[in-house]
Order: sequence, then structure tokens, then C-alpha cells
Amino acid sequence: MFALPPDDHRFPQVMPRQSSTLRDEIKQTRPFRSTAEEVVVSILRTAAVVQRHLAQVVEAQGITIQQYNVLRILRGAGDAGLPTLAIRDRMVEEAAGITRLLDKLESAGHVVRERSTPDRRQVLCHITPSGVSVIAALDQRMDAANQRSSSMLDDAERHQLVELLGAVRAAHAERTDDRGQGSRRGGQPPR
Repeated sequence: MFALPPDDHRFPQVMPRQSSTLRDEIKQTRPFRSTAEEVVVSILRTAAVVQRHLAQVVEAQGITIQQYNVLRILRGAGDAGLPTLAIRDRMVEEAAGITRLLDKLESAGHVVRERSTPDRRQVLCHITPSGVSVIAALDQRMDAANQRSSSMLDDAERHQLVELLGAVRAAHAERTDDRGQGSRRGGQPPR
């Protein structure tokens, strides 16, 4: 068996580990009150760092990370489009102002909205060719940014991280409202 030269770009290289301690990063001098607190702060800090990096990528096309997310969702929906609330429910980050977000995308010519024929109360959203063009122009740069964000992990570690983060989200999937009844995002009862 032969070894590939280190500069062979056909195979992605795992970057050397560089880990920063969270306390140093946020300039915290005291220990965390618990490992649970450290986990939560670490997740939030990591999400913020990755989101800032991705926001810089999409801003090159004159959109925000939330607008990119809407365009990505609508591109995936295809010709059928999606109702406004379905878009809101699929967002990575909750968007309370989904109507305002869609207003901006529509005025930029990236999205069109139309009333549904069977139910006039429902508004269907569709991505326009302009919106497809914007998101397509970002595909390679977003792929590279996504790779960079986890390049220090091998595939097994990436899968493990995805599973662990999924477990954290699952713990929050069913929330308890003030009356002690389980509820889900969007007010839907748990299944």
C-alpha cells in the first residue's frame, strides 16, 4: 500500500486539533457552577461563532442568514412552494417576524407569494429565478464554510456530534407550559 502525498487534494485532510477552553474564550475567571451550565454555554457559544462565519458568507450576496435559510427551504420545496407557517416551522432559528422576512425577500424579487386557491386564507410562497440565482451563487461558499466548521473532526466524530446535539434538542422538543401540559413548537400537541 502506498501513502498519498500530504498535498494531494483529492482527499480531504483532517485539520489538527486546536481546542480552546470555553472559560478562556469568554474570559471567565470562575469555574462554571456545573458541567450542565458549561455544556449549555458551550453550545450557545459554538452556535454563535459558526453563525457569524456563515453570516459573513451570505452577506456577500446581500442577504442575511435567515433570508438564506428561507431561500434554501423554498428551493427544496420546488414548484409546489410552501405556506408561510410551514416555512417558519422549518427554519433553523425561530423567526417570529416571518412575514417581515418574506416582505424583504419579495421586495428584492427573490420570493413571490400568492393566495391558495382552495383556502384563500393560506399564502403560498415560491422562490423566484432571482432567488434561485442568489442561493446557487452561495452553494460552493456555504459548502466550504460548512466543511471548515467541522474540519477538525473525522466522519465518526461528526456523526457522534450530530447524534449528541440531536439528543440535546430532543430534551427540548416537548416543553411544559405554565399549566403543566406538554406543548411543541408552534403550539401543536405532542404526538
